[in-house]
Amino acid sequence: MSIDRTRRPVSARDKAEALFSAATPKVAPPAVKRPAVPGARELVSLRIDSDVLEHFQSEGPGWQDRVNDALRRAAGL
Repeated sequence: MSIDRTRRPVSARDKAEALFSAATPKVAPPAVKRPAVPGARELVSLRIDSDVLEHFQSEGPGWQDRVNDALRRAAGL
């Protein structure tokens, strides 16, 4: 009788993960991006120089709107 050495011992966690993976449906990402809502804003992460950030924040609340307005003017929008 030969011993199959290719198989490794499987922990309870490995077994549970294998069962969960098999039971979890694979969902494909949407092929087409949904149309944007007019006037909607999107949350993004943006790296800007600290002095630029301090300039906009120094005027108090609403600094994000002021940054947005400045970017729209710079983009010609």
